[in-house]
Amino acid sequence: MGADSGSGEAPGPAVPWRKVLWERQPFPDNYVDRRFLEELRRNEGLHQYRYWAVVQEAGLVAQQISCVALFLTLWLYMEQGLLSPSTLLWTGLLCALLGYGLYQALAPRGDSDNHHRTRWSDLQSASIFLSFTFGFSPVLRTLTESVCTDTVYAMTALMLLAHLVAFPYAQPSPPGSLSLNAALFASVCLASRLPGDLHTSGGLDSSSSSSSSSSPSSPSSLHTFTMLCWALLVFALWPCLLQRLRDCAPWVFGCVCVLVGVCGVAGLGSLWPGGAVLLAALLGTVTLLCPLLLIRLQSDKDNIQGPWDEAEIREDLTHFLH
Repeated sequence: MGADSGSGEAPGPAVPWRKVLWERQPFPDNYVDRRFLEELRRNEGLHQYRYWAVVQEAGLVAQQISCVALFLTLWLYMEQGLLSPSTLLWTGLLCALLGYGLYQALAPRGDSDNHHRTRWSDLQSASIFLSFTFGFSPVLRTLTESVCTDTVYAMTALMLLAHLVAFPYAQPSPPGSLSLNAALFASVCLASRLPGDLHTSGGLDSSSSSSSSSSPSSPSSLHTFTMLCWALLVFALWPCLLQRLRDCAPWVFGCVCVLVGVCGVAGLGSLWPGGAVLLAALLGTVTLLCPLLLIRLQSDKDNIQGPWDEAEIREDLTHFLH
């Protein structure tokens, strides 16, 4: 259908055509005049992205991938006996205190959340979580006892992938419930395959097995407790601090993302050099190549608007809701 199209010729300039349906006109139903295409609009409201601005936003995705790599690196160190759970637990406590102090230091003065929540309430919440986690550690470490190791690793990979997909990158503070629960479930699966688990103690006598399973401070329970604490630290508390850095210190945020990526590659490279190369290639693709591809594809965008679109009500109708 083009301009002046229809089943017959227009009656002439003496009878002007009007774009109305309620009035009978001597024109075919599919007739339009030459003004029809004059209202054509292309790429209206198209946002022009800047490369380095997109790179900075993509850095949040890259650092979250690096956080997953760092968490897996810690598990590998514990699984191979290169790092004791007590050392990792005290290190996590120190990191949590430093991060909490930095989070409070970067808080805006007019932030209402800081006035409503006190340090005492934060201490109570942390104490309750640590108490319940330590108390349920002997139970959590036996959840996947009857599941084969390959299935546990497959579930771990699936849950970590779900964490990365469902993570709220636009507003990571607080982290989404789906992404956080997936990460915690993955940490429980990994903790069940650490040294001291029940499925590896088949050669021990019954007395040593019963004493190991009944004691809440057994190596397996401590491993589970440490993995859950670090999962909360990496996947729940760290995104809140990162969001505060992005709001208050954008340049520091970029440096921190680079530092986390370097630590992730270096940590994984200390145990698996091939995996470090793959991780570095993935981070480079996400951070540098994907933004470049997005910028290049903007020139191929062709979105048209015109009088054939559905009508949009632009009037403010909020007063009808009260």
